[in-house]
Amino acid sequence: MIISIVIPAFNEATMVASVVKAVKNKVNQVIVVDDGSSDNTGAEAEQAGATVLTHLLNRGQGAALQTGINFALKSGADIIVTFDADGQLNAEEIDRVVEPLILGGVDIVLGSRFLKPTSQVPAAKKIILKLAIGVTNLYTGLKLTDIHNGFRAMSRLAAQKIEIKQDGMAHASEILEQVKKYQLKFTEVPITIYYTDYSIQKGQKLSNAFRIIWALILGRISR
Repeated sequence: MIISIVIPAFNEATMVASVVKAVKNKVNQVIVVDDGSSDNTGAEAEQAGATVLTHLLNRGQGAALQTGINFALKSGADIIVTFDADGQLNAEEIDRVVEPLILGGVDIVLGSRFLKPTSQVPAAKKIILKLAIGVTNLYTGLKLTDIHNGFRAMSRLAAQKIEIKQDGMAHASEILEQVKKYQLKFTEVPITIYYTDYSIQKGQKLSNAFRIIWALILGRISR
């Protein structure tokens, strides 16, 4: 099986090279989508061994993921992993995330930080996440323990069906809506998220959670 990993990156020059080096021995192809960065994100990723795709303007994480997924499909990927560029995720857990797809029986695997009893989510972050999880579960009709982390894996079939139209962070909920729509088989697996000053500063604020909800509502109205 050909496994490709898609890493959306915006102004991640300080972290992206170490992330690429950590994941490249776990997969067949590393794709970094430089989403209009004003620093050396693209050059750092390429030097570390990634194939780099570039958005001239910053469009948002959802748009970057779709660009990378399209490229992975054209490159013949059987499994596509999505991964963050900020150093929050553990490359050693890639095997765990792709295993259910290799064994068969599911179309998409979703990482969950809340399935690990040792997970240490900052209190303010947990409030934001629980709010987003509750709204998204209500919105999609699914029952999930986590939604807004970038660690997931999908089969070629799922990647061909799912179309990300939300350019920003609402894409995570949009993906789940399409999992429900196309009746894709899914499972959650425990993953680790490392909270550093750097990742927390770049993470979601409470105001962004409301923006995500509003974007989803507008997206549904416009269809």
